[in-house]
Amino acid sequence: MTNYHFADIEVRPDLAAAHDHFFERLRRPGSWWTGAERVAIAAEARRAKSCALCRQRKAALSPFSIDGAHDAATTLAEPVVEAVHRLVTDPGRLTRRWFGDMTRAAMTPEAYVELVGTVAALVSIDSFCIALGFPLRDLPAPEPGAPTGYRPASARMEDAWVPMIPADGNNGAEADLWISGRTGNVVRALSVVPDEVRTLIELSSAHYLPMAAVPDPRARTAHLDRQQIELVAGRISALNQCYY
Repeated sequence: MTNYHFADIEVRPDLAAAHDHFFERLRRPGSWWTGAERVAIAAEARRAKSCALCRQRKAALSPFSIDGAHDAATTLAEPVVEAVHRLVTDPGRLTRRWFGDMTRAAMTPEAYVELVGTVAALVSIDSFCIALGFPLRDLPAPEPGAPTGYRPASARMEDAWVPMIPADGNNGAEADLWISGRTGNVVRALSVVPDEVRTLIELSSAHYLPMAAVPDPRARTAHLDRQQIELVAGRISALNQCYY
């Protein structure tokens, strides 16, 4: 656990708590991956940034024109390593055909969603640390145990690549995920693995805004007004080639 006590600047308690909660959850079995696999996915997310194959593909007109092997950090199956590395280094050029290849080869669409949620959360925390000159958190020792295999009964295929809970279908055990009938597809895209939505909400609330405040143009943090928030968010999204 950390409170960033070593930092020369003050780090809000809610940021530190959200980061702690992610790393504590990372070490435990999820819905579709074991704790060891989840920690290995995180290790591959960090290795991707120094992967020679990923650099070559990023520079190519098409990533699919470059063959080779990733500089893997773990013994995860090659398609899993490919999925993690591509999500970290070149997410803007993923295709539905590529997604189909990954999910046929090594994981279900539900497992892919958990992988995406894990990678996105880790990258956001690591980026926070890098931006402020902090050392990256050590990855935790995994806990034993099997994945739960939990899948919300209401999840179904719509227009996305993966099953999602309908906008008005968050009830029962999923009633806390969003205000009924009001959420964005970027949130619903993770909803077949509800704990990934819960992690996203906690991290987004700390790094950006609470979900309930997102539609409010007057929303602000303690130090930034909405215009300043969106200027920073828009610039970062552009640099990351964010689809949205």
